[in-house]
Amino acid sequence: MMTGFREALQKVKGFVFDVDGVLSPETAILHPDGDMMRTMNIKDGYAIQYAIRKGYAMGFITGGKSKMIAKRLKSLGVEHIYLGSINKLYDFNDFMSKVSLEPEVILYMGDDIPDLKILNMVGFPTCPANAAEEIKAISGYVSDKEGGQGCVRDVIEQVLKLQGKWMENDAFSW
Repeated sequence: MMTGFREALQKVKGFVFDVDGVLSPETAILHPDGDMMRTMNIKDGYAIQYAIRKGYAMGFITGGKSKMIAKRLKSLGVEHIYLGSINKLYDFNDFMSKVSLEPEVILYMGDDIPDLKILNMVGFPTCPANAAEEIKAISGYVSDKEGGQGCVRDVIEQVLKLQGKWMENDAFSW
């Protein structure tokens, strides 16, 4: 775990997440038409929409191209969704430009090699428990939850609690 863990969490103003292996488990069911069927954790969904309501910038960058991913994320209030990302760093820079944030105030969670460059530049690099070893080695925080099993909720909840924005009066509705 990185030094200054609490101090880094205090500075977070935005979240960016990978999808496959982070928001959804590492495994997926292959549909006969070639699409991957994914599952997503409901508690992750609650934390995502709550963080957006509390004013945090929120983005998702994935190599996946499923319109169902975008549909689910849009239903939670996410505006910055990058599907079919060939160059995650390019899309990350676009996100920062659109939300007017610098990398040092962003928490990024990724699980594999395509996430490495972004993890190396953000203020708070994180990953799920089952991330690739190279990713764990550079992460300031490794969640005790695996991808698709609440790791997104874990980091969002920690940030909001530390910043005094968790369980406020508006927490009890969607």
